[in-house]
Order: sequence, then C-alpha cells, then structure tokens
Amino acid sequence: MLTLPEEHRKLFQEPFGDLHRNIDEIVQKISGATIYSVGDVVTHNLRKRGITPAIAVVDGHTMRSPCKRMPVVQGECIRVRNPAGTLTDELISALDHAIRHPPVTVIVDGEEDLAVIPLVIAAPEGAVVLYGQPHRGIVLRVVNHEAKKTARHFLTHFIRTDV
Repeated sequence: MLTLPEEHRKLFQEPFGDLHRNIDEIVQKISGATIYSVGDVVTHNLRKRGITPAIAVVDGHTMRSPCKRMPVVQGECIRVRNPAGTLTDELISALDHAIRHPPVTVIVDGEEDLAVIPLVIAAPEGAVVLYGQPHRGIVLRVVNHEAKKTARHFLTHFIRTDV
C-alpha cells in the first residue's frame, strides 16, 4: 500500500487538469473520448447526461458525507478497499483490470480521491479523466505524456507501507 504523508497532502489540493464550474461546460469537449470518472457526483452527472464512463470509481460519499446520488453501476463491478490518504495495491490492480476490460465500476470501501493518479498512469493517451474539485467544480485531465509524467512525480511523495 502507498500512503501519502500528511505534509504532502497540500500538493493535491490544486486541480490536476483544467477546472470547470460544472459538467455542462465540458460535455462538448469530451465528445467521442474515452472517459474515466472518479467520484460519485461526477459519475452521476455524466450518466444523467447520457454519458457512460468506461471506468467509474465511486465510494458512496461526497465530501466525506453519504452521497444521495449514487450512480447506477455499469458493466463489471469490482469492490476494493482503499483507506483515506492511500493507494492500495488492490485499487491499482482493479484500475489496471478496468482499463483492459471496460466498462467497469470500481466501488471503493474507503476513499477514491487519489485514484486519479494511478488511473492517469495506466490510461491510454487521449483518454479523459474527470473528477470533482470540492466547492470549485469539475477537473478535466486529458491523458498525455505530460499528465503521465506529473502523475508519476506525484507518486514519489507516497511511502510504501505494509498494513
């Protein structure tokens, strides 16, 4: 398991992509792309607009409160454990599997926020990763060489722990 030390958590408060106020601003921009969503509200809002992500990563919560808009599960469903502030091998393995066998919904027992990092690393170039930025909007990250390089750099701030 990879654990993000408390002193490095501030690095992940800034958007890892282009910030938009709401999903309506990006619907045209993502047309025809392979879409991966992280977060219950983002996933719900995509499906409400008829867009089914190839991978949806959800945890049943929004801003640490139960989500009243739990999205409908599409395709294969994989349940994984991932405590807050971590990236478990189980989550990373599930994301790798999901990329090879979409559509997949990954339901996380714990927190899914950091799943964006391994998702960007594993995703094919040209894919789009969407996730919510609390109180600010939705982040759109196009997967390219630079995105993968930045995601790998983010991983250098984690510590490997055995729990």
